[in-house]
Order: sequence, then structure tokens, then C-alpha cells
Amino acid sequence: QVQLVESGGGSVQAGGSLGLSCKASGSTYGSYCMGWFRQGPGEQRERVADIESDGSASYTDSVKGRFTISRDNAKKTLYLHMNSLKSEDTAIYYCAATHPGVGCSAPLAAFGYWGQGIQVTVSS
Repeated sequence: QVQLVESGGGSVQAGGSLGLSCKASGSTYGSYCMGWFRQGPGEQRERVADIESDGSASYTDSVKGRFTISRDNAKKTLYLHMNSLKSEDTAIYYCAATHPGVGCSAPLAAFGYWGQGIQVTVSS
């Protein structure tokens, strides 16, 4: 079992920056993908960025060049640094992890562990 707890987030004006952290705890075995997802009002959950245990990362097109995902395996912590924020980035952001041995090419259903979500609000 893996427990995930997000921190950071909050409110910022358009063009500003915010950082999110996700601390993992519990029993973890093997490698797994971690990712950040978001869900805006009335929208489906969207994969924002993900990162393999070796540090290979991918991003959805709308955040490329603005967001950076990273992970510290020793600290069991996932990060998302967000620059040049836009109003359309407003959403609840979730940290998630796949089951051990499952990589980031897996679909949403393979992410078996989720944080509680944290609000990010960008005002224009």
C-alpha cells in the first residue's frame, strides 16, 4: 500500500508560479510511475505530467515548457513546479502512482494510488 499526500498549491495571479509536492509513505516495492493529474470544474481528469523511476518525464501539450515534474526517490517525494500559470490551469491537482512495476505508458486505470487532491487557482 502507498499513501500519497499533496502539499503546496493555493492561489496566484496569471503569469505567476506555484509548486506542488507529494509525499509517499507506506510499503513500496519495485519501480512505479508517478504522475500529476488535474480536474477542473465540469471537466474530466487530465494527466498533466508523469515521470518514471529513472526520471524520464512526459507532459501534456498545454503545459510543456511551463511545468516541470521531478521526483526524489530517496525522499519518496514527487514535485511539480508550475511557471507562467494561466487561468485555464485552475483545477484540483492530484498526485498518483501506479502499482509497482507498471510504467507511465499505462492508462489511467493503472494508477492505483491517489492523493486527496489540492486546489490550484489562477486568477486573470
